[in-house]
Amino acid sequence: MSQAELPFLLHRPDRWKAGVIFASPHSGCLYPDWFLHNTRLPVQALRSSEDAFVDRLIACAPDFGAVSLCSLVPRCIVDLNRGPDEIDPLVVRGVPRHPLNQRTLAGLGVIPRVVSQGRAIHERPIDRAEAERRIETFWQPYHQALAALISEARRRFGRAILIDMHSMPHDALAHLQDPRPDMVLGNRHGMSASARVSDAVCAAVEAQGWRIRRNSPFSGAYICAAYGRPSQNVHVVQLEIDRSLYMDEKTIMPRPDFEDFAARMRRVIRDLSRLDSEEQDAIAAE
Repeated sequence: MSQAELPFLLHRPDRWKAGVIFASPHSGCLYPDWFLHNTRLPVQALRSSEDAFVDRLIACAPDFGAVSLCSLVPRCIVDLNRGPDEIDPLVVRGVPRHPLNQRTLAGLGVIPRVVSQGRAIHERPIDRAEAERRIETFWQPYHQALAALISEARRRFGRAILIDMHSMPHDALAHLQDPRPDMVLGNRHGMSASARVSDAVCAAVEAQGWRIRRNSPFSGAYICAAYGRPSQNVHVVQLEIDRSLYMDEKTIMPRPDFEDFAARMRRVIRDLSRLDSEEQDAIAAE
């Protein structure tokens, strides 16, 4: 598969400083005609499942010595933050009704059944061969690239830090008492990242004046579970941002003050991109 055919954008810095990777698996917004011809929903409704503009927010990562990895494929086609076996029998024909986790039961498996507000994506269930094609064409290349980056970071720096960037609807926090958090850090309750790395992420966010909460209501999904191995110096943190802080959720357009928000996020990315970089320089020199 040529670079032009890859279902993601990978940007490397001139000098990778500390083994930090910023990734956005849900900001893809390229809707192919073959998909649009087989969905009952207009593009505006489909886009409600995107982490819209998160790719723009992390585009600066290479400027500070970190890697950025962003999917081009919309989440409603294939969800890169789900396991390849999280297949919903209500959306894929010929799949056994094996025990399903709560996400898949809710229609949010690797081939999603619904977008926000429970709106069905497909006119009818798709063939198993089509589901397998999507996984092979879109899911596998992204995860091969991600796994390769993590392996390279461990080899070069002795550790890897993945900041898996997401956005959440403002209403996802409606059940919380004020003051609500602006962001939610998920580390699977310490299973996917060390306290030290998690504390550093929280400190960088709070330094910009934002409130952050840990592991509730989002503790981290497949990517945290599949890659996070703190005992092996692979740390994965999921960071959810309240969409209303930087975009109009109804029109899916950046807010007028988007660039102000992006500038603050740029400082977060700057601080995390060089996390322990001096220590890593010393290790690399040995």
